Amino acid sequence: MDVLLWVLAVALIAVGVAGVVLPALPGIAFVYGGIVLGAWIGHFEQVGSGTVIALGVLAAIGIGIDYAATTIAAQKAGASKLGLIGAAVGTIVGIFTGLIGIFFLPLVGAAIGEFLARRDALRAGRVGVATWIGLLVGIVAKLAIVFVMIGVFVLALLI
Repeated sequence: MDVLLWVLAVALIAVGVAGVVLPALPGIAFVYGGIVLGAWIGHFEQVGSGTVIALGVLAAIGIGIDYAATTIAAQKAGASKLGLIGAAVGTIVGIFTGLIGIFFLPLVGAAIGEFLARRDALRAGRVGVATWIGLLVGIVAKLAIVFVMIGVFVLALLI
C-alpha cells in the first residue's frame, strides 16, 4: 500500500512541476500535496510537521507570486482595467491552444484590452510586453520555489 501512496506522491510532485509552467494546473499546490502525502506516509517522522508547515508557507508565497507577477508588471506599464482583463482572458484562452498560446496569448490579450481602452497601439504593445515579462518572471520565481520545496523534502527524507 505504501508503494502506491509513494507513487501517487511522486506523481503529484511531477505534475506539479509541469503545472508551474502550464497555467491550467495548480502546480505549487500539487507539489505541496505530494510533499504532505509523503510526510503522512512516513507518519511525519522523517519529514516533520515543522518542515511541512515551512514548506506550506513557501507554497503560499509561490501562489502569491503566481497571481501578482503579471498584474504588477502590467500595472507598472500603466495598464488599464481592460488591459488587465485582456491579460486574464489571454491566459485562459492560452490554456486551450498549446504551449505557444500559454506563453504568448497573455501578451496579446493585454495588448488588445489596452488598445480597446485607450486606442493607443504603442501603449498597448508596451502593456502587452510588460505583461509577458511579468508572466515569465513569475514562472521563473515559481520554479525556484518549487525546486527549493522539493530539495528540502528530499533532504528531510534522506537525513
